[in-house]
Amino acid sequence: MTDVDVCAGAADLRRMVITACRELTRRGLTYGTSGNVSVRCDRERFFVSPSGMDYETLEADDVPLMGLDGRWFGRRRPSSEWRFHRDILKVRHDVGAIVHTHSPRATALACTGRGIPAFHYMVAIAGGRDIRCAPYHTFGTQELSDAAVVALQDRKACLLANHGVIATGADLAAAISLAGEVENLALQYATALSLGEVRVLDDAEMDRVIEKFRTYGKQNAPDPELVFGGAEPGTGEGNRPCRG
Repeated sequence: MTDVDVCAGAADLRRMVITACRELTRRGLTYGTSGNVSVRCDRERFFVSPSGMDYETLEADDVPLMGLDGRWFGRRRPSSEWRFHRDILKVRHDVGAIVHTHSPRATALACTGRGIPAFHYMVAIAGGRDIRCAPYHTFGTQELSDAAVVALQDRKACLLANHGVIATGADLAAAISLAGEVENLALQYATALSLGEVRVLDDAEMDRVIEKFRTYGKQNAPDPELVFGGAEPGTGEGNRPCRG
């Protein structure tokens, strides 16, 4: 099977998987060969990082192609966690990429069986009022995949008890960014727990935050009290800088 047979830009997608794996290590979100990455190829197939290989030695041809039917193609065996990559991509058409990490704080939190409640409004960046923790199951099993899919219902990220984190996104950049946000939230929540009782925002407030996140970061987001006044003085043609 050639890249032409697979999907447009297949070679680039393989390289993106490798870059993402290395970026997770660079950001301290995973260590060694732990964690894994996938990116959607088309409606029926995806690329996933190979099992147990040093990310720094990976070449494009080491990244296997998988079908949603469980078949795989290439010279390297897919990640041992291929099941939850397959199952999430199968049921979540909004997801274009998935990263799985063993980031230190979020994994430590998951080892207590806790999710992340609405202790901070930024929890809504994962799509809901909280970040759930899926119950523990042996890695690489269908039971773990089933639990992850449930924990991700109406969410973009979840914790896995005694294991780690799954973060999803429209593309790999979004999934990696969300994995970093989850790690930061886990650090803040663990710190808050060490200080005493944690205040949790109520559902009504989180619903307001979730609605605001629908336009978060969009340059054309409506705000009736925010009025555009034109180019910054001194930067537009014919403008002169202000002098104080």
